[in-house]
Amino acid sequence: MVEPESAPRRRGRPRKGQSGDTRTMIAEAAAAEFSEKGYETASMRGIARRAEVDPALVHHYFDTKAALFADVVKLPVRPDKIIAAALDAPLAELGASIARTVLLAWEDPKVKPVGVTILRSVVNGSAAGKLVRQFLLRELMSAIAQRLEDVGIEAASAQQRASMVLSQIAGVLILRHVVMAEPLASSPIEEVIAHVVPAVQGHIDGLRAEC
Repeated sequence: MVEPESAPRRRGRPRKGQSGDTRTMIAEAAAAEFSEKGYETASMRGIARRAEVDPALVHHYFDTKAALFADVVKLPVRPDKIIAAALDAPLAELGASIARTVLLAWEDPKVKPVGVTILRSVVNGSAAGKLVRQFLLRELMSAIAQRLEDVGIEAASAQQRASMVLSQIAGVLILRHVVMAEPLASSPIEEVIAHVVPAVQGHIDGLRAEC
């Protein structure tokens, strides 16, 4: 009796029993690729070549380069997803949405310990910190800038405003959680958000550039 042929394995799907090993192999290749080329230059195809797998298999485990990077460096949260959710707000409320979403995320006791370590690495100039900086600039600043461009703001101005927004939020996070500057460090988070929102919205509106 002839045995029926098994269904062909779909492109981009791991062989049965290989899932764990393949995912680990891809993550290890990604770590090497990011370390060698930096976040901006590294590509999913390059990571696939290094891991000797089909690029579709990389996307099977990690839908985006941001997701793969977050897994490799063990980010406690996905900053790109956090900012994406915040950017759904109307333009007039965007400052409040960004400030509230990002600052509250860092208050989570499950996030804060690792989050503080990551912030320290960004400040101290380590190799890991350099990669995280590249990730934040690429995934966060570009997302904010694109949101502003989508409502008709010229690209150069959108980039400038986005960089100011990111610097405002990053400054608060570093001073509150790393430097622990008082009274900011011990102020209630709602009070901090209330102070930060007008500044962030001002950068979004371009008011500081016009003064």
